[in-house]
Amino acid sequence: MIRALIIDDEPLARMVVLEYLQAFKQIEVLQECGDGFEGLKAIQQHQPDLIFLDVQMPKINGFEMLELVEDPPAVIFATAFDEYAIKAFEAHAIDYLLKPFSKERFDKAIEKYLAQATAATPAPKQTETLLETAAQSPAQNERIVVKTGTKVKIIAVQDVEYLQADDDYVSVITAEGAFLKNKTMNFFEKTLDPRQFIRVHRSYIIAIPQITRLDPYEKDSHIAILKSGAKIPVSKTGYAKLKQVLGI
Repeated sequence: MIRALIIDDEPLARMVVLEYLQAFKQIEVLQECGDGFEGLKAIQQHQPDLIFLDVQMPKINGFEMLELVEDPPAVIFATAFDEYAIKAFEAHAIDYLLKPFSKERFDKAIEKYLAQATAATPAPKQTETLLETAAQSPAQNERIVVKTGTKVKIIAVQDVEYLQADDDYVSVITAEGAFLKNKTMNFFEKTLDPRQFIRVHRSYIIAIPQITRLDPYEKDSHIAILKSGAKIPVSKTGYAKLKQVLGI
């Protein structure tokens, strides 16, 4: 039996998926969820094989929810979204259904999932690649969603002072403290606005408005002093980039 969840804030949309699934007795719906918080909790509880997921939901969207799942299941998106998401869906999702969709189109998505269920690419890796592509959307770059224990925190990008590599994670530093995100420095370097953030060291990305001064430090290196008083090492390459950005 294939264990599934439906995560969509529209009751009618959930009802349509349930109705269409009646033709597929091998798929059991364990729970319906009305937002990303509820969906995250249900995924952690049930460990489903497949989820039907809307992207545009209140609180946190579908992409943000998936970023918080350590081993995400296979995903069929049921949504209407922008060009970046479509690009991500086409390249890496099991399938995506643009609302409103017919039963015939839904059936094709299920058949595609069943055919790929034994594919070589595991669902977590496939979903991770999808999220990296979707992150190119400007709409995805305005905030960072992190887990703190059992809670979810939404950090506005303008509140970020700097990011620091932390083993397999990245520490997002704000005035409230440090929050771990299961992403790489390369991911943030590619997705954050280069007019606002700059990678000054292999382990540090700084919010440019936070810089108050640059001090020499040893040979060919510098220290960036931030408004908070934090001292961030700046490599020779990072210093060259900063000089260009700051016009010094």
